[in-house]
Amino acid sequence: MDTLAKAIEEMKQQNFEEAARLFTKAIDENPNEPVGYINFGNLLLHLQDYERALRFYNRALELDEQAGTAHYGAGNVYYEQEKFTKAQEHFLRAIEAGLDEADVHFMLGMTFIHQDYQKLALPYLLRAAELNTEDADIQFQYGLCLAQNGQLQAAEQAMKHVLQLEEEHSDAFYNLGVIALHHEEAERALQYFNKAVSIQPEHRLAAHAKTQVEAALNHE
Repeated sequence: MDTLAKAIEEMKQQNFEEAARLFTKAIDENPNEPVGYINFGNLLLHLQDYERALRFYNRALELDEQAGTAHYGAGNVYYEQEKFTKAQEHFLRAIEAGLDEADVHFMLGMTFIHQDYQKLALPYLLRAAELNTEDADIQFQYGLCLAQNGQLQAAEQAMKHVLQLEEEHSDAFYNLGVIALHHEEAERALQYFNKAVSIQPEHRLAAHAKTQVEAALNHE
């Protein structure tokens, strides 16, 4: 096992000091290889040392401006700092460099979500959902974005898929209730809201919707 592989293994084991030492050694052994800088950047990102992480990613990009994983790492640094426009630039560059993975499409979509650009987010969340059909978070955000774009039938199917992955997903039940209300199916909506509240009693949106629907049904 070479130095870099050892460093990555130490990082996985959460032996961060030893990982840092080995990443430094790997960089010293191959100072013109971007992969060492990228992995050290990943360690620093995990430790929330954003300023230093960005320096390592930028050094990797100086060596190879098409290093997709360096752009992805830099995008994550900016995302964590809520600098969503800068994050977008790097996520896009990562995709352009050939990094066609669910996480990068998902993160790019989420930068648009945080800026209320739901229409722009949708194709990236769709691609993420296609690439990783088993990730409940990705599927949920995709379904939520569909709903925000008025595609309620597709959103309903996406939320049901979330529940296949995670049976106790209270937010999926809540959103299915909201969709049922849009279809004027109050009793079905109430079932979904009841389920959301039973899973998560402090779910305020579901609890409020439940009360409103119960009141409406009692007046009929």
